Amino acid sequence: MDAPAAAALLALAEEASPKLRGAEAKVALQQLEDRRADLIAALAWLIAEGPVDEALRLANSLYRYWITQQRFDEGAEWFDRALRTEGGDRRLRGAASINGGFMAFWLGSDERAAELFGTGLTIGRELNDTALISQALGGLARVAFRGDVAAGRRLAREALNVSEAANDEAGRSNALHLLGVGAQIAGDLREAREWMTQRLALVRAAGNEFLIASEASNLSMVERQLGNLEPAAELAREALEISERTGDQFTRPFAIAGLAAIATERGELERAATLVGASEAIMAAQNMAWPPDERPHYERMLATLPEAMGSTEFERARAAGLSMSPGEAAALALEVQPAV
Repeated sequence: MDAPAAAALLALAEEASPKLRGAEAKVALQQLEDRRADLIAALAWLIAEGPVDEALRLANSLYRYWITQQRFDEGAEWFDRALRTEGGDRRLRGAASINGGFMAFWLGSDERAAELFGTGLTIGRELNDTALISQALGGLARVAFRGDVAAGRRLAREALNVSEAANDEAGRSNALHLLGVGAQIAGDLREAREWMTQRLALVRAAGNEFLIASEASNLSMVERQLGNLEPAAELAREALEISERTGDQFTRPFAIAGLAAIATERGELERAATLVGASEAIMAAQNMAWPPDERPHYERMLATLPEAMGSTEFERARAAGLSMSPGEAAALALEVQPAV
């Protein structure tokens, strides 16, 4: 690795990364996947030998790739390495702190996540950078949702206020998502539906397929709890179809778990248990922790399905799901069940 090669790989990553959210996602993802070893080698070289700013830029450019491919361990390691460097542009360092915080969050390392989000917030306030401030507040809200939902909702509201004052549409979109998540966790389902519907309309208008899938999955969870099973199923299927089309592995287990919960409500117990096992296998393969809005629904199925169908039958169906490949699991989840 040398400076020209590292610069070319940085350019590749910075060009491909924004495309991971839209119609070109699968092509851009394949570009990054094909050059993954080279990109990691370039990042290692830049951290050791190159300009600090370029190392931070490359780590930040790979963030979306690591998220969509559930490579949280890899992302966490490289953000930590990049952040151990000294100097460089403060805005780049703030962004890397927040992005690294998300890697730690999805691994369930809440203390490390809060530390990194806190660093990002400090830098954002130091620079009066409203985008960094809003993103960091959003990260801290996610951590808070695991233990103090009221605090998480306050942080999400603060993130919304900061974004609206700065006319930051991306920050506002993220804050709407967090307000919906907080309301859903708290059981305020109609409020959650309002926030999530607003957010889904924004990301549909922007053509951001990654976020369309994510928010459709979230809104599906709310509609299911409100008893609207068919709209819930349509939203979850849409989320999974987008994920399969774009190569986004992040939303896949949540959409599958959502369809398992819908099957549970419909009395399709074997199907539900199989999909539970399939979602567990995907989460475990990437050492991914269930987020605070998803975990209660997953745990409810673990409690209700064995009681409803018998523990032996539940474990048999669950084991069948655990043995499935992600593609097989998605195909099963997308099968439309006949009306009863």
